[in-house]
Amino acid sequence: MKKIIVRSGMSPLDTFSADEIIKRNTIGNNVGNLIYAYSIFRNITTENVELVSDYYKKNPNDADMINETYDAYILPLANGIRKSFIPSLKKYTALIEKLTIPVYVIGLGMSFSYEPNIREKRPYDDDVKKFVKAVLEKSSMLGLRGQITSDYLSHLGFKEGRDHQVIGCPSMYTFGNNIKIRDLKLSDSSSISVNMTPGADQNVLEFLNGLSYKFNNLNFIPQDMDEFLLTYAGAPLLGKSINSKLTNYPNSLDSLVYKQGKVKYFLNAPTWIEHMKNVDLSIGTRLHGNVAPTLAGTPSITIPIDARMRELSEYHNFPRVSSEDINGDTRLEELIEKVDFRSVEKSHQKNYDNFISFLSKNGIDHLYDKNADGVKQPLEIKLESIQLKQPIGPITTCSAGEMRERLEKGYEIMLSKTEKIDASYKKIIKAKDNSISKLKNNIEKKNEDIKKLKTKTKSMENSRSWKLTKPLRSFSSNK
Repeated sequence: MKKIIVRSGMSPLDTFSADEIIKRNTIGNNVGNLIYAYSIFRNITTENVELVSDYYKKNPNDADMINETYDAYILPLANGIRKSFIPSLKKYTALIEKLTIPVYVIGLGMSFSYEPNIREKRPYDDDVKKFVKAVLEKSSMLGLRGQITSDYLSHLGFKEGRDHQVIGCPSMYTFGNNIKIRDLKLSDSSSISVNMTPGADQNVLEFLNGLSYKFNNLNFIPQDMDEFLLTYAGAPLLGKSINSKLTNYPNSLDSLVYKQGKVKYFLNAPTWIEHMKNVDLSIGTRLHGNVAPTLAGTPSITIPIDARMRELSEYHNFPRVSSEDINGDTRLEELIEKVDFRSVEKSHQKNYDNFISFLSKNGIDHLYDKNADGVKQPLEIKLESIQLKQPIGPITTCSAGEMRERLEKGYEIMLSKTEKIDASYKKIIKAKDNSISKLKNNIEKKNEDIKKLKTKTKSMENSRSWKLTKPLRSFSSNK
């Protein structure tokens, strides 16, 4: 049997508890990562192929072990082209250069502004080049999430169609070409799912947050790690969502959705998608927050806020509206009138065929040709014997016993995180102290040099003065 290692924080077959997921960060800071990992596992797993998670390990020293144990390495990298990920990208480059097995990049994207200047010089351009070159030595081409990423790699010197191909997000092919969106009949009792990003414009956040006051049957689905901690243990947020200007973001237990227990944080992809089958409409600024309902056949409205979301929503033709379409007077009914909920269906077959073409060019075996209705895949059969964890709600909705347990574990987690933060700060402070010490030494050395130079200059001036005055005295004496 072949074994393929996959870049992911956890396998769909893992049943980690909420506190384990937080401690190990198996979601890579965003639970949306579980959606596209699930798609890779579901469709590449066969009776003869087993997929194994790398749990986000990227040690170049593991190359020999990986070469001996696995037959290929799959990297679904999402928005791997971003400043904060470059250190990890360098480690993957070093690891890939040592591998002798095929390496497949499925779904690489970038994190740029909504209207990026592709030709702008970026400090990590060379790092991206090295990574792409390393991958191309191990596979035919890279699969990219959208056209903006493709244009960027083309600008770096890699040819579209030869070195890279736009395939969208692999999560959209979780069930092959089977996407069928249900009709929407909006009413006051409709089940609404809302997702938000702290970085969205205030007018968008105000609109989305306001829906919780208009629809009783509404749930907020957070995705970030700090929101996970808030939901699980009531811990204060430490990320962007605590920005004092974000008055319309659910960033504390005092927020309406948290107080009313209308928050669901999912621990795996299957239960997330299953939940969405009972939702009437999903709306928000999160990509995978709207991919999950799309896979479930639920109507959705996406509000792209950056180039990462823009290129994907355009490629997959998501029903979408611009943030400029939203103001203080906007009503949900008006946005519904602006979109075609089945637009995603119209593009999906073409995108699906293109994705199959990419897999074929790389020689990757798959199950997409068997994704007919009613046909169970090997991974699904395995999942039937596993009790998947259900989503968690706010700590304030728990029983006294569970609340106590969450608080105890949450305290341990926060203490651990604080110690890590303290250790990081100590390293930073030590490095700064060393830099300051070096600067002081340099300054002292410069001062010594200046002092010596002044002494030498004074000596030269005295000598010059003596030479100039001596002949004059001699001349005067002779006269």
